[in-house]
Amino acid sequence: MQYLVSPFNKEANVKFPEKITVYDTTLRDGEQTPGVCLRTPEKLKIAKKLDEVGIHQIEAGFPVVSKEEKKSVSAIVNEDLNAQILCLSRTKKSDIDTAIDCDVDGVITFMSTSDLHLKHKIKMSREEILNVCMNSIEHAKDHGLFVAFSAEYETRT
Repeated sequence: MQYLVSPFNKEANVKFPEKITVYDTTLRDGEQTPGVCLRTPEKLKIAKKLDEVGIHQIEAGFPVVSKEEKKSVSAIVNEDLNAQILCLSRTKKSDIDTAIDCDVDGVITFMSTSDLHLKHKIKMSREEILNVCMNSIEHAKDHGLFVAFSAEYETRT
């Protein structure tokens, strides 16, 4: 176990695990910047650089949003990089099937879990949402995918 002593507080010790996985969202989250829209050649160039510097997991995009995005995610997968190639997916079977079509290594799934969203946006009970999430996660795992789950608006849940 490694320790870091903060230069600002000599008494602060932080324990680091033996293995740290570096996960990068530039290819999806970076596009949420106004005026930024990456095309497949640009995404490929960035993915290769991320792989070159040793990023362990690259979130290549959200393939269900458009044909171009699905094309980009598939193209990155076809580069046979060292990094695991992941994509974003709602906890919906159709989204996960699109990810499977792209041949990614895994999916980062999400579902809104706040009471406000459950009542007004999704119109489902917490139990129904839990079943949807678990079924989607199991579907992805049944296809050999790495799966992570994020609760959207989790601080309001």
